[in-house]
Amino acid sequence: MQPLTLTTLLLPLLLPHLTLATVPTTPRFDLTKPSYDLFRHKTLHDDTVQQSFTFDNTNRRLFVAQRRNGADSSLGNLCITQLDFGGSQLGYMHLTGFGHGVAFGAQPSGSSTYLWTEVDANSNGYGTRLARFKFTSGTSLSASSAGVQKFKPVAAATEFTCSVDPVNNRLVVRYHLPGSGKHIAVYTLSAATAGDFSSPLVDFKIPTITTLGGAFQGYTAYGRYLYLLWGDSYDVTGGTVNSQVATVDLNTGLLVQGPTLTKAGETLSFREAEGMAIYKTEGGQTRLFLGFASGIAGDRRSNLFYKNATIA
Repeated sequence: MQPLTLTTLLLPLLLPHLTLATVPTTPRFDLTKPSYDLFRHKTLHDDTVQQSFTFDNTNRRLFVAQRRNGADSSLGNLCITQLDFGGSQLGYMHLTGFGHGVAFGAQPSGSSTYLWTEVDANSNGYGTRLARFKFTSGTSLSASSAGVQKFKPVAAATEFTCSVDPVNNRLVVRYHLPGSGKHIAVYTLSAATAGDFSSPLVDFKIPTITTLGGAFQGYTAYGRYLYLLWGDSYDVTGGTVNSQVATVDLNTGLLVQGPTLTKAGETLSFREAEGMAIYKTEGGQTRLFLGFASGIAGDRRSNLFYKNATIA
């Protein structure tokens, strides 16, 4: 249990949206340190821009989400491609009516992987609930398929996305409250799987963060810290890098580092920031991954980079 301080006592008055928590202290990634390549220029099952990605940390699997070929983004139709860690395709699923794909998570269950995504896309193509389903290569699911479990963690929220902290087994939910904006809630993965969202470890409104103007492109969490990503493609910026990352303390809801410019993959063509995820290697190194799309329309490619330097 963290000791009570003047800061923690005053936080409910300064930030009335905040549910205080005692998420155990963990190292945080130093966003100023270099990024390293996992792979570049890899094709996905469909040829659209990737939206996000996630890792099954137990079964050593990687999944990438993208909008389906030929599908209007407002329909929420996605393709999930499974890749090996060299970027070769191993399988895919098609999802109809799910959402935009800004973030999703993977949960191991024995030798299987269950994916957590948004579902029941609204007219703007964003999910209005969360879904959990087994990844089965070569199959298609609709939002009404029997194999899709659905959840609404916050009754008043109108849109949801999620990510998984695979090291600490937590579900990180980003949700929209009308008139209030974007919030973050964190749950134990076991409770969320059971449909119990009554006791979030933390629940707060995401602080206002001034960036270079790039679109919001993803988030993830590791231990005590939430990581956020913004950035536009070179087609939008005229070749200028505006991708940035930032760190928020889950225990206080306050910004602790950034936004910091990231030049990972700056030589890529097109180069649009797309997704974040956490992975712990078999050797025990925890990595913060950043994703970028590259290539030309009709031949977009997936590119993954990671940071591994931490601050205790």
